[in-house]
Amino acid sequence: MNGKIVSLSSFPIKGLSPQAHQSAPLKTGDGFPGDRLFGFAKASSGFDPADPKPLPKHNFIVLLQHARLAGLETGFDPESRVLTIRTKDAADMRFDMNTQEGADGASEFLTRLLGLKEQEVPFFASAFPHRFTDASVASTTLMNAISFINLDSVRAFEKEIGREVDARRFRGNIVFDGWPAFSELDLVGRHFRVGGVSFNILHRTQRCLATEVNPDTAERDMKLPNLLKKAYGHFDMGIYAEVLNDGVISVGDEVVLIDV
Repeated sequence: MNGKIVSLSSFPIKGLSPQAHQSAPLKTGDGFPGDRLFGFAKASSGFDPADPKPLPKHNFIVLLQHARLAGLETGFDPESRVLTIRTKDAADMRFDMNTQEGADGASEFLTRLLGLKEQEVPFFASAFPHRFTDASVASTTLMNAISFINLDSVRAFEKEIGREVDARRFRGNIVFDGWPAFSELDLVGRHFRVGGVSFNILHRTQRCLATEVNPDTAERDMKLPNLLKKAYGHFDMGIYAEVLNDGVISVGDEVVLIDV
């Protein structure tokens, strides 16, 4: 059960591109740094920045409903709050999300691109330290959980269905390998260590229709949850875990199960 970190990623804006990291400073009980602290909430979502409440993912502009988002290459600087959007057909667009003009411009772009209805027109939402994670509706602890993907599970799934499966479909914070395929799913409540940071496994990650979207073509080309169910009798790929102590983790760190 000795694995190794392959990649670290944050998703600054829910539903948009990941940003890669070589290392990440973690804090007890907190989520991955900079992860899903912003989102584009639908006008009809009822999200109130002054009184943030966890909402289901369909209240936001996300891949679950809008596969074309995968065709965007986005970058977001959380300090300057400048959002950069690149498409295959146009020059880079920059939106200063500190300003109403910038936020409205980004909303108008997404509305046109996705053909949104009036009630779906999004606004740029944030309410630090609130996170727009998919698991936030379950509990505050899960809102701050970090998602792990075991590459050996993905590879076993590929062999089972005879098709290539890009791990990016699962939008995990931490991708690792070296553990037996799907062993992580049976370890809820167990502890493991990455470098000098310990984690508690909270929950298996059940997969939704967002994973049907090819991250390169932005097309729904694989009924992935159905394939998981057919192959293994469940919809699960990956785990959520909580941080138990402060520390820094890095790509290449060992992932070691702790006997408790």
